[in-house]
Amino acid sequence: MKKIIAIAAATAAIAGCSNMSNTEQRTLSGAGIGAAAGAVGTAIFHGNPIWGAVGGAAVGAASGYVYDAYKKEQASEYNSGYNAGKTNQKNQAPN
Repeated sequence: MKKIIAIAAATAAIAGCSNMSNTEQRTLSGAGIGAAAGAVGTAIFHGNPIWGAVGGAAVGAASGYVYDAYKKEQASEYNSGYNAGKTNQKNQAPN
């Protein structure tokens, strides 16, 4: 019975993420990874894993959001250079 519940929960979690934007996916992934790392790290040092998970989730979510902004800027610079190359114009991307 526990196996069926775990499979159903995993399926619902995966299906719930299908309509998310890249920003939402990266932020949520960062929160999940941060929560796991925070809980494990706090448990290793004999702290409260709940508070470690909460802190790790906050830091992870912020990191995921910043990483998304970086990837969007990187894509913007690439597209600017690509379009300039197509039209034989000088690249106007900020450096």
